[in-house]
Amino acid sequence: MHRYRSHTCAGLRTEHVGRNVRLSGWCHRIRDHGGLLFIDLRDHYGLTQCVVDPDSPAFALAETLRSEWVVKVDGEARLRPAGTENPDMPTGLVEVYVTDIEVLGPAAELPLPVFGDIDYPEETRLKYRFLDLRRERLHRNIMLRGKVVDSMRMRMKAAGFNEFQTPILTASSPEGARDFLVPSRIHPGKFYALPQAPQQYKQLLMMAGFDRYFQIAPCFRDEDPRADRLPGEFYQLDLEMSFVTQEDVFETMEPILTGIFEEFGGGRAVTKGWPRIPYAEAISKYGSDKPDLRNPLVMQDVSEHFRGSNFKVFARLLEDPANRIWAIPGPTGGQRTFCDRMNAWAQGEGQPGLGYILYFDRATDETTRQTDPNATGVGARGPIANNIGQERAEAIRQQLGLGAGDAAFFVAGDPAKFYKFAGAARTKVGVDLKLVDENRIALAWIVDFPMYEWNEDEKKVDFSHNPFSMPQGGLEALQSQDPLSLKAFQYDIACNGFEIASGGIRNHRPDAMVKAFEIAGYGEQTVIERFGGMYRAFQYGAPPHGGMAAGVDRIVMLLAGEQNLREVALFPMNQRAEDILMGAPSEVTTKQLRELGVRLNLPEKGA
Repeated sequence: MHRYRSHTCAGLRTEHVGRNVRLSGWCHRIRDHGGLLFIDLRDHYGLTQCVVDPDSPAFALAETLRSEWVVKVDGEARLRPAGTENPDMPTGLVEVYVTDIEVLGPAAELPLPVFGDIDYPEETRLKYRFLDLRRERLHRNIMLRGKVVDSMRMRMKAAGFNEFQTPILTASSPEGARDFLVPSRIHPGKFYALPQAPQQYKQLLMMAGFDRYFQIAPCFRDEDPRADRLPGEFYQLDLEMSFVTQEDVFETMEPILTGIFEEFGGGRAVTKGWPRIPYAEAISKYGSDKPDLRNPLVMQDVSEHFRGSNFKVFARLLEDPANRIWAIPGPTGGQRTFCDRMNAWAQGEGQPGLGYILYFDRATDETTRQTDPNATGVGARGPIANNIGQERAEAIRQQLGLGAGDAAFFVAGDPAKFYKFAGAARTKVGVDLKLVDENRIALAWIVDFPMYEWNEDEKKVDFSHNPFSMPQGGLEALQSQDPLSLKAFQYDIACNGFEIASGGIRNHRPDAMVKAFEIAGYGEQTVIERFGGMYRAFQYGAPPHGGMAAGVDRIVMLLAGEQNLREVALFPMNQRAEDILMGAPSEVTTKQLRELGVRLNLPEKGA
């Protein structure tokens, strides 16, 4: 028999009854039932119940065992007594009657329990991540991640893509975030950068004629942490294709990603035939360029109903042509208590409040019946309704498709300044009224992103998305149109309120590339200096090409039903971008700094 095991802790079945077996694993749970000891033994594969009675030669040692001790047990497989079977476990019909135990690795007192799913402080969980990963949910999430990556690779290769690995040490690139810099010992005073994305390399692969590339790429960005972004590093399904239009990318990648969500989505309905939503429409309808389409609420512009009304706050706002009034429908939300909660929430978000109208059935409303017993139809109440009158309130109700028992909420001002708050309010209403369909995975392409945006701080035009994307209309559009009116062949994938992928058709013409950067304030010499490799490659026959990158971490998070990326990553950093398990970032020795030609100029403490 093998030194440590004849079977895994998930391997025993009724056909093994009567055999001598050997298992090794962790003591998951130990129960004392009147002198009879039950040990749930756990390994990577599952659990097996082991029984030690006082007649067993192993009983004395078994009494000393504690949670998470690693042991080897020998014994006989037998059927569980009638009534004690556990049909929910693969090994639930059998148990091991233990005759011998060997302690392979005793465990100190645990800083957090492995059994159960008790919520512990994040710092404790990350410091003892090796224990945290023994917990069933985390272990399951990490195994799911591996299966998802395997499926991605299989599906990409079946679609004709080839996997290549691009360099990790590269040059600094303006991808929109700070680079992690690596000093060069051989070239003192110079630095490599860890890639924010393999953007330039994958485009160079298209120049080299490889046609379809992908990799599960590590990416590094020195950004502030948040729940949907891991600090430091993350992984993406990175890909590029030659001789393709935007439609070709969609037709190739939509079935691949749909298949992954169907395979691992746990039976949730997955969108078939993803909608294509222009960026401007996503902002005006959902207040977000990554809308959660499981939420059925669609915002609408109701400005005309307030223009010239007696609700002077809104009427005066509309004297500025940049200002608008948006309405958020609230089906079933027509109770004063709910509307007051929404108003208080808005104030907590730094807003003056959230105006509303409540709609009610005149025929059943006690107040109305006292004054007009024969009243019928839908009425409106609340401060806004009282000011604009029943006729305007009714027009709003009909535009939004609301009925008695519903409410409408209003956000006013310049949409460029309030749309994010409006989107958050739409989400809040949908969640609190339980309108969001949790059993769906809702996917959509967000298209027609603006090529440029106005940078108010620097008073200049900036790229709004990926600087390497092709403007719609090409060089002619760059030369003749207002830059802020230009749209790009850029697209995102939105899923349940998260951006899970971003991509574009690339600007592969050197003259168009130079012009695009000139508009954003970068001269041709700057383009040559910063993107010299790609600029040179464009001079020697560049095919039209495009691609995208999908976030592996976010996709797995959504599939696992988690709300935080740390729940699907092996060894994540904390919110301060620290690896408290390994002690990174750490100080280095003077000798190491001297070899690199680096001198520290640290800020003064308290500065």
